[in-house]
Amino acid sequence: MGELSAVARDLAPTGTLRAAVNLGNPVLAHGTPAEPGGITVDLAREVAERLGVPVGFRCFDAARKSFEALTSGAADLGFLAIEPARAAEVAFTAPYVLIEGVYLVADGSPLATPADVDRPDVRIGVKEGSAYDLYLTRTLRHAAIVRGEDGVTAFEAEGLEAAAGIRQPVTAYAAAHPGTRVLPGRFMEIRQAVCTTPDRRPETVAFLHELVEELKASGFVADALHRANQDATVAPPA
Repeated sequence: MGELSAVARDLAPTGTLRAAVNLGNPVLAHGTPAEPGGITVDLAREVAERLGVPVGFRCFDAARKSFEALTSGAADLGFLAIEPARAAEVAFTAPYVLIEGVYLVADGSPLATPADVDRPDVRIGVKEGSAYDLYLTRTLRHAAIVRGEDGVTAFEAEGLEAAAGIRQPVTAYAAAHPGTRVLPGRFMEIRQAVCTTPDRRPETVAFLHELVEELKASGFVADALHRANQDATVAPPA
């Protein structure tokens, strides 16, 4: 009990666990800032309950804003994809869920697979600061990245050759917009993890890591995804 109290003081120094939630990723969160829901909200509530502190939500519409809240000290707990560009400023658990990054193209596009997209004549719309923005920035060799508030919006507005995004919302967009299609396969696996800042005590980071493993094994993560009507894959044990 004493160790949990020490973790609570370290992770929630204000007395309330301030959790940064990205409402811009429908797989992870939904609702409004006043009434958020989804797997990340359920995870934050469980962390707070284990520590015996109240939880407060800081809701944003993009991962980069959640990242900024965490690293600036405005939030204590975050839910971000594991990416090398974030590793120096964020302490990650192992992933709790796996999401696929996919491409959207026009029906008449000659692009047939994700590998085809990395060409000099291809422009890809991405949501600025997203996991797939960071990944494509460090892996693409030829295609150009066009950043905006949303990759699909940029794809539409600027007549781009492709848009990058998360499978579930991109698939829903294609179904609602005849003339577009999702390329088969994925260009990346997005490993979503619980995170805090690396200046926390080692025991605090270990607590988060062990709790995530417990919640994957117990079915908590799968149940939370099911309640949110999301079909993402629960990550395997670390």
